Amino acid sequence: MKSLSEIETTVKRASKAAGYSWGVSEETGKSIRLLELFSLPGIKHLNEYLNQKNKSKFESLSLISENNSSLKNPYCPITLGVSFLDQINVLENLKKIEFKNVAYPIIFISFISRSSEIIGKKINVKIDEKKMLLNLNVNIFSNFIDQEFPKIANTIEVNLLENEDNFTDEEWNNLYKLSEETFVEESDSLKEGAAGAGLTDND
Repeated sequence: MKSLSEIETTVKRASKAAGYSWGVSEETGKSIRLLELFSLPGIKHLNEYLNQKNKSKFESLSLISENNSSLKNPYCPITLGVSFLDQINVLENLKKIEFKNVAYPIIFISFISRSSEIIGKKINVKIDEKKMLLNLNVNIFSNFIDQEFPKIANTIEVNLLENEDNFTDEEWNNLYKLSEETFVEESDSLKEGAAGAGLTDND
């Protein structure tokens, strides 16, 4: 089994050999490593994309807006991913972003997952009719289980979620009230055992 470090290094070198800059190649290495860590087909789809890259034309997108559409050729998932990663602090204010016609979207998803960690927010992604939840780059939940990831996504919808509790105020208050039973009032004996107590002064 290949180590994650070996995967990252090899992907970085292969991406450079395919024509990307060292900087972009390094980001690609980190992203594919992430996919393999989560047992997603990063190496498989990167291989297919790089083999296709020299035969087909893919579009780049330097400035991302709320609605992004490539009418002729699909977007390159790597340059699109790097742009998203670079602009995430601005894109966070948009809440919802849409992309149309993206090649090998699973590669793009890895960059979005890393962006989730940067802004400290979960990101909901819909690839055509399939959904994914990116959780601060810690894990990825999806309903793609046992299904092949598409090579072309007609539409990718990205929703940046606000941080909210998963429980009600009532549930929290009930739990907190129970926890109060462990609180101990400070007594004289506790004060004597506080910081510094029991130390021997040999002077």
